[in-house]
Amino acid sequence: MGTLCSHDSHPERGLSCDLTYEKLALEQGYRRIAGLDEVGRGALFGPVCAAAVVFDIAHAIPKGINDSKKLSAKQRVHLAESIREAAEDFSIAFVESSIIDRINILEATREAMRQAVNGLRQKPDYVLCDGIVITNLSTPQENIIKGDTRSISIAAASILAKVERDGLISRLDLEYPGYDLGNNKGYPTSNHLQALKSLGPTPYHRITFRGVRC
Repeated sequence: MGTLCSHDSHPERGLSCDLTYEKLALEQGYRRIAGLDEVGRGALFGPVCAAAVVFDIAHAIPKGINDSKKLSAKQRVHLAESIREAAEDFSIAFVESSIIDRINILEATREAMRQAVNGLRQKPDYVLCDGIVITNLSTPQENIIKGDTRSISIAAASILAKVERDGLISRLDLEYPGYDLGNNKGYPTSNHLQALKSLGPTPYHRITFRGVRC
């Protein structure tokens, strides 16, 4: 595994979602810096999704980028389009529910994040990741607690992953009506849990998760 740094607090860093971490990496001699995040870990239905985003911070970066959870669906969709246009590179990866059940959600999340990094057109020389140590990654990484609220690159990755996964779940909602997936996006709401009791799981449900397994 590459060099690993981990931060949960710092008097000069992480006060807001900005380019502080990216600039510090540049000062250390890194040039191609990827932000990395995932969505869907706590869902009962569907894949976990990860995204990696590389910005050239010498060029304009879309305004308003923040943790995807702090944005409305409309804001996320608009920003995702802007991020795709402005990014030097980006990659999105999914790990399906059947694999989640086989290897567990933490390892599946790490796999999605590795795939997102490996899916970039050009390998990054530094990775800023949100809260999870990515094993078997040769690229040096910095693990930042609540990184999607601190690093613009990580926040941008969180937006791309969220929009991509939400779109997939909305399409699957048409195939599997009755679970309120269009609203809950696969997460364990009361309507979703009740539907599981009444209808049983679909092939996309994570059968090892509490609330799905009988």
